[in-house]
Amino acid sequence: QVQVVESGGGLVQAGESLRLSCTVSGLTFDDRRMGWFRQAPGKEREGVACMNWRPGQENTYYADSVEGQFTISRDNAKNTLYLEMKSLNSEDTAMYYCAAAPMTNWGMCLEKELYLYWGQGTQVTVSS
Repeated sequence: QVQVVESGGGLVQAGESLRLSCTVSGLTFDDRRMGWFRQAPGKEREGVACMNWRPGQENTYYADSVEGQFTISRDNAKNTLYLEMKSLNSEDTAMYYCAAAPMTNWGMCLEKELYLYWGQGTQVTVSS
């Protein structure tokens, strides 16, 4: 059984940084696609950062809106995916979700339809 669990959300001031974590267990495939998504009230869920990965090789993609502001990374030993977010502003307020799927190609991976497994989300609120 696959489990995806996000953590690290919270209330921060504008301009501050935050790191989200996503622990994944139960995956039975080595070639993986992992992504971070967010959904603000009344808006569609959007992909912000993703990673295609197989042992010894990876690539990453970012939404234009967070390029240079967010960084996706992973720690294989801990089965954990991270999202480092800096210079946060009110537009970054949303529920953040982590997702996983088997990797089928090295292409763009920000579309939510590509993912099979989802966490419950962690709330990020940025006050101005």
